[in-house]
Amino acid sequence: MKKILLTTVISILVIQHTFSQTGRVKGPVELKMTDSLCSCVEKIDLSKISNKADAMAAYVACVEKHMDILKDLAAERKVDISNKDSMEKVGIDLAMNLLNKNCSGFKQLALTMAGNNKNSDEEISGTATGIFKRIENKGFNYFVIADGNNKEKSFIWLRQFTGSESFMNSIVTYAGKKIMIKYQEIEVYLPAAKGYYKIKEITSVEFL
Repeated sequence: MKKILLTTVISILVIQHTFSQTGRVKGPVELKMTDSLCSCVEKIDLSKISNKADAMAAYVACVEKHMDILKDLAAERKVDISNKDSMEKVGIDLAMNLLNKNCSGFKQLALTMAGNNKNSDEEISGTATGIFKRIENKGFNYFVIADGNNKEKSFIWLRQFTGSESFMNSIVTYAGKKIMIKYQEIEVYLPAAKGYYKIKEITSVEFL
């Protein structure tokens, strides 16, 4: 369930690329979930939300309070709640519902989650080079590379990045090749661990 919850939250980060919904009929459970989420986020003290991590944590907390409705929503939409792509679409639809509902609390959270906070400094960019070893699946995919001292480092694949298409199918041909990973370091809140953790999100991969 943690995987689906985080997938739903992360999908909110792409709402700035979505501009409209074209005549889609919303079922009663979807409307109930939208109303419940809006009611929850409207009660959040936005003065305490200053960065992406805080915004995501606040939204996660609201979703967690209504996981029973989310399960019913998956059934209403006739999708498998463990299916990442299907639940990502549900997450985006819920985000657009909240925006179309003019849910002011969510609008503020969405702007912060989308990275439009000019004062946010929680992200650090960098690069790493090494030998590509494997991709590990721990709910999300992690690229594992080995540096010159054969020390392994991992980077999370959260969203589409430059070069990601090459790794969507078989990765056998890439094992042992030298690559350069560009990443951004972000701090996220993990509900299961009840704490903030820094992760390195891949923004591009190049073969050297």
